[in-house]
Amino acid sequence: MRFRPLSILSSILPAGGPGEASVWELLRQRRAMRWSLRMLWVLLFFAVFADFIANEKPLYCRIEGQTYFPVLRHYLVVAGWARWDGALAGGDWKNLSYERVVFPPIPYSPQALDKKNFNYVSPFGRQRVESWRYRHWMGTDQIGRDVAAGMIWGARTAMLVGLVSMGVALLIGILLGAVAGFFGDRGLKVSIAGVVLNLIGGAAGLFYATVPGPDGAFRGWGQAVLIFATILLIANALSWLLSKNPFLKRRVYLPADMLVLRLIEVMNSIPALLLLLSVAAVLHKPSLLATMLIIGLIRWTGIARFIRAELLRIRSLGYIESARVLGLSEWRILWRHAAPNALGPVLIALAFGIAGAILLEAFLSFLGIGLSPEEVTWGTMLNVARSNFRAWWLALGPGLAIFITVTIFNLLGEGLSEAMNPQRRSRQG
Repeated sequence: MRFRPLSILSSILPAGGPGEASVWELLRQRRAMRWSLRMLWVLLFFAVFADFIANEKPLYCRIEGQTYFPVLRHYLVVAGWARWDGALAGGDWKNLSYERVVFPPIPYSPQALDKKNFNYVSPFGRQRVESWRYRHWMGTDQIGRDVAAGMIWGARTAMLVGLVSMGVALLIGILLGAVAGFFGDRGLKVSIAGVVLNLIGGAAGLFYATVPGPDGAFRGWGQAVLIFATILLIANALSWLLSKNPFLKRRVYLPADMLVLRLIEVMNSIPALLLLLSVAAVLHKPSLLATMLIIGLIRWTGIARFIRAELLRIRSLGYIESARVLGLSEWRILWRHAAPNALGPVLIALAFGIAGAILLEAFLSFLGIGLSPEEVTWGTMLNVARSNFRAWWLALGPGLAIFITVTIFNLLGEGLSEAMNPQRRSRQG
């Protein structure tokens, strides 16, 4: 069976109704959309297989009659399931005595230092290499790191930041937007005990999750989430026990729509860059994971508004009323029938959001904020270029990569927005 990557989206995009063209058919008519998807698959290929494209470790080697696959073994070593032993324990991959060896196309990792070619070696300048196989085709930076390897691994970082951060935003936005749009201000009833204890538990969980540890440093995201979830679980268990009280078990309407809208207004009123700088200053050790989570926590508002607007329309349709007549619970109707039909427009916000997340991470890396110094991204490479304007190759490659990647996702968002326009679908149909 032939693999057609461009047709994967056709299974999740809305189909056309009677006399209407489907969204996928309208997307295929746009040449910019087709090329954007193809370029996206290329970027994803570089991101997934960066270890096999740019790495100082061999893909395959044979030493003293033993066969090794160092790149694959590295995954097991990182996971703690294996260790480097024998001839591979030294880590000097370039100077080992190989009987047979196959290196990646770029025989450098982004952190590997070439002490013979440091201090901004141009891609067209003279390089001290053993053969053309070890040439730095895109030059080096001030400490001898290969720019081409940084470009390949930078694609992985960009895709991770875009997809993971918007995955967090998608989870929060769909949850809050769906509840606000489907239930409104008079559709969700909760017990008094549940409201009070969840407010207290949420405040206490946020406080104890962010309080510094014994060494005065941030505990880490894993411990913070565990502490917050444990305190909320205890609060809900107490609310269940206290709900036996006649007064506390009374159920009142929760104005979910009003609360979510006020929260969206508060989040939008805080400048994203200021919030990121504040959180980065609190963290003892900046990391890529922390940057992705922070971006996701401030980018969910657009998705929530899309979901809310769609569910305000969907909740009064005939099939929702039929589900209520059949006796289905409101939560089941929401997640099994209403929410899946409201996800189409979310793809638009998702495409634009990924572009914004990649650009924001590159800007933070350019300023030297939010990432550890050993991380190599397109933004950190631009930051290095800022200290030496003659090293044009350090600015040209990463700058073009950021421009192309952001343009791809913006074109995807624009194409989805136009294709999902009901008037255009009716004309094309």
